[in-house]
Amino acid sequence: MLEKLAEVENRHIELEAAMGDPAVAADYEKVAELAKERASLQGIVDAFRQYRKLAEELEGARELLQAAEDADMRELAGEEIAELEAGAAELLEKLRLMLLPKDPRDSKNVIVEIRAGAGGDEAGIFAGDLVRLYMRYAESNRWKVEMLDVNEQGNGIFKNVTFEIKGDGAFSRLKYESGVHRVQRVPTTESQGRIHTSTATVAVLAEMDDVDVKLDMNDVETQVFRARGAGGQSVNTTDSAVRLIHKPTGVVVEMQDERSQLQNKLRAKQVLIARLYEAEVERQRSEREAERRGQVGSGDRSEKIRTYNYPQGRVTDHRIGYSSYNLPSVMDGELDVFIDQLATQEQAEQLAVGGLA
Repeated sequence: MLEKLAEVENRHIELEAAMGDPAVAADYEKVAELAKERASLQGIVDAFRQYRKLAEELEGARELLQAAEDADMRELAGEEIAELEAGAAELLEKLRLMLLPKDPRDSKNVIVEIRAGAGGDEAGIFAGDLVRLYMRYAESNRWKVEMLDVNEQGNGIFKNVTFEIKGDGAFSRLKYESGVHRVQRVPTTESQGRIHTSTATVAVLAEMDDVDVKLDMNDVETQVFRARGAGGQSVNTTDSAVRLIHKPTGVVVEMQDERSQLQNKLRAKQVLIARLYEAEVERQRSEREAERRGQVGSGDRSEKIRTYNYPQGRVTDHRIGYSSYNLPSVMDGELDVFIDQLATQEQAEQLAVGGLA
């Protein structure tokens, strides 16, 4: 691992030298590219240099211990060695995590798609609850939310909702939310007080640029129709809503919330690109998981990931086996208690697979 860290430091030095070259400095785009790469390495380089300094201090303290004849001096040297060893071990673990491969999508904005699943009207109400949950979470992180498509059946019942969240690190945090969410509670329409179980699915897609995904529009069928409102009625007299069908994969995207057909088509294309990228990432992930026999956590989107139990006031994430008994706070957007643990678990699995030791 130390060899890998030395390589990173050397690359950082090369980047600094290149940015100081007058020929390179004249190319703004090249400088921006080099600066971005240097910034991505800066944290690792700083930590590595700090670790190396600690290692040098530790070597000096051990030499002092060997040379010391006075008992008090040996005791002080021993205490310093213990402190330096603890600091070096902690820093080495930090560096080990920093060397893990980064998801190139982590810095991207996200497109969130929430769809009612099994459970009839109650599933549609729960879908709306999840929309509010993620909006509150975005608000707490000072991220911007923009609605893209809403299919409401009326009375707070949603068939599907698509919205965009813009903010630094949005995908790195919300990517763990993709999957099937289950709710257990007594619906307001239930006269006998019976608990019902309903589901909603959440898909978190990284917003990708055209250059990230090769999309041939000749493979896409475009359909236009009139935008619908709550309950399915038409809300205008022009065919402004757009449906894109990617014929090779069968992926369908509808967009109706923008005012013009052109705006809806551009938004739909954006969502289609994100879905196709996610599908390719999922395909590669499935291939890797097939090679890792016995490894837990397949990332299968059909798996139930979390249960919201209202009678018990409990929210359980089945991937990490953790329950919070503060359901109102979770539904109000306090998700970090789950996301932090999911991120830690992902890091542990990467360490185990990558063998960074």
